[in-house]
Amino acid sequence: MEARLNLMGSPAAATFVKHLSSAGKVVSDSGLPASTQELVKIRASQINGCGFCTDMHTKEATAAGETPTRLNLVAAWREATVFTEAERAALELAEQGTRIADAAGGVTDEAWGNAAKHYDEAQLAGLVFLISLINAFNRANVIVRQPAGDYRVGQFG
Repeated sequence: MEARLNLMGSPAAATFVKHLSSAGKVVSDSGLPASTQELVKIRASQINGCGFCTDMHTKEATAAGETPTRLNLVAAWREATVFTEAERAALELAEQGTRIADAAGGVTDEAWGNAAKHYDEAQLAGLVFLISLINAFNRANVIVRQPAGDYRVGQFG
């Protein structure tokens, strides 16, 4: 499979990615746990059918010490016993924030309130921006059909 557009070689794409990545500094500075960040990125990428990001963030999470069991169960997090209540709240917010069009009201007050029980204001902001950013990356990769499987840990950072 070959991408429709070379996102890695296009100057315009490189500029776009640079700006999105720089916006991601807000997330990394928010205090939101790195493991939660990776779980959220993986779940949104699964929902969006973004193989490239699913590959990338699964490999990054593995390199950071995430267990195969937890990674294998991200798609079925509701039925899995391996996630904390805080991680569950983040995954629920990620799902609802990714599937905005599926619900007339967007993210429910219940999902927001549950996340607010586990995360402070800076972490909540980080979570909101993380969900927004991963969805932007997912959409670009899905539109151009960016192939998955060849990502190397640390390739972009």
